[in-house]
Amino acid sequence: MRIIRLNETSRKNLKEHLLKRSPDNYGQYNDTVTDIVERIKKEGDRALFEYTHRFDCEAVDVSNILVSEEEVKAAYNEVDPRLLKTIRRSLENIRSYHEKQRRYSWFDTTPDGTLLGQKIEPLAAAGVYVPGGKAVYPSSVLMNIVPARIAGVGKIIMATPCNREGKINPAVLVAAKEAGADEIYKMGGAQAIAAMAFGTESVPKVDKITGPGNIFVALAKKAVSGVVSIDSIAGPSEILVLADETANPRYVAADLLSQAEHDELASAILVTTSETLAKQVSEEAEKFVQVLSRKEIIQKSLDNYGYILVADSMEDAIDTVNTIASEHLEIITRNPFEDMMKVRNAGAIFLGENSSEPLGDYFAGPNHILPTNGTARFYSALSVDDFVKKSSIIYYSREALEKAKEDIMYFAENEKLTAHANSVKVRFE
Repeated sequence: MRIIRLNETSRKNLKEHLLKRSPDNYGQYNDTVTDIVERIKKEGDRALFEYTHRFDCEAVDVSNILVSEEEVKAAYNEVDPRLLKTIRRSLENIRSYHEKQRRYSWFDTTPDGTLLGQKIEPLAAAGVYVPGGKAVYPSSVLMNIVPARIAGVGKIIMATPCNREGKINPAVLVAAKEAGADEIYKMGGAQAIAAMAFGTESVPKVDKITGPGNIFVALAKKAVSGVVSIDSIAGPSEILVLADETANPRYVAADLLSQAEHDELASAILVTTSETLAKQVSEEAEKFVQVLSRKEIIQKSLDNYGYILVADSMEDAIDTVNTIASEHLEIITRNPFEDMMKVRNAGAIFLGENSSEPLGDYFAGPNHILPTNGTARFYSALSVDDFVKKSSIIYYSREALEKAKEDIMYFAENEKLTAHANSVKVRFE
């Protein structure tokens, strides 16, 4: 891995380089995605099946796009019993964590007759997208569906591409059933996003779409945002490790590569105050690459977006952490809890040498669907809050309104909105 001395120029250049991975920088695909979305909107099933036959499986049609109970039962027979037990243990942790996020409606009254509050309602329908390309992600199935189920969403559908034989990976089907998906559809890509956003003859329309995907999925989510709600426009995976001289270089190198193996655009960055650690981590990473199964992908990821940044001080290192705003942040320092308090921007924060990033991907409980490409500055991890909507509640008695009427009318007249003022005034004529 390349080692760079950290300064204002290198920090700025790195930030600009990382942002090249954003879906916003793949404009050459916009027209293709727009055409797919518009065709699904206008033609429904006809366009959906045309794209599905082209990209996934020619055998998918109106009779089998919806996964049957028989297919789900068959998946249970195919899944390794140990994997099923692991899925269930992971599901228990994810459910327990997200249960604590549940929020309730509230109301507040005053003696003069006002009632203010917030009414919280679950969404009627949510659509979950699960990729099916370079790897299989039953863990993402759990992370998407569990918070929606806890929020009380009325109907949860899942879309995921099938293979050329029309089959979905059995682990994905089992995870969906265990987490509580109501319906599973054999469709992928931009066409799946559009189908859930607008609805077709075979696919119901939803209110929100969540889940990661490739560039076509990301751009499709961007295109339908506003028609439906979306979680975010996800970019490639990323990890940033903040470490000092106390860190174990072998652990750090292993953790960096855990994200580099996702795809060639994934970023893996170490920010450290120790030149010795920087060199050791680079050496350990080279050794690991030679023996890992996805070494070609890992090497390309490191060549493209792998960095070791050496900072003069922990203050400079943490400033860089906040500037990059990484999806995953590991803090392996002498005082990780103290350093964590200075971090403002990160999707998920892992503290100490035993809290490696895959712990969050699979088992700990917090959601692994996280903001990428610096959007941790304003986005959060997927949560129960993403699947509810909030209505403000306002009630005023005549006595309470009379006390406030002069202020309301003055404010309205100051904005030259006399009809607003009149709406209050007529009640006291």
